Amino acid sequence: MIGRFFWFALGAGVAVFAFVQIRKMLRQATPKAVGQRVADQAAGLGASARDFTDRVRAAMAEREAEIRSELGLPE
Repeated sequence: MIGRFFWFALGAGVAVFAFVQIRKMLRQATPKAVGQRVADQAAGLGASARDFTDRVRAAMAEREAEIRSELGLPE
């Protein structure tokens, strides 16, 4: 009798866990949620691109200053 109750409880627990996980995945798959994730990733990508271009410009200016000083050219 206790064995049957154990297996019943275990099955019920697994079913509840699966139900909760499936609902969570379905909530994440709605068009609104997908759109929000895409927008967040696009914003992050834009910030990364801006940071990259700022670093490249700073490195270019630094290297240009080094070349000008080595060649004795005015800034």
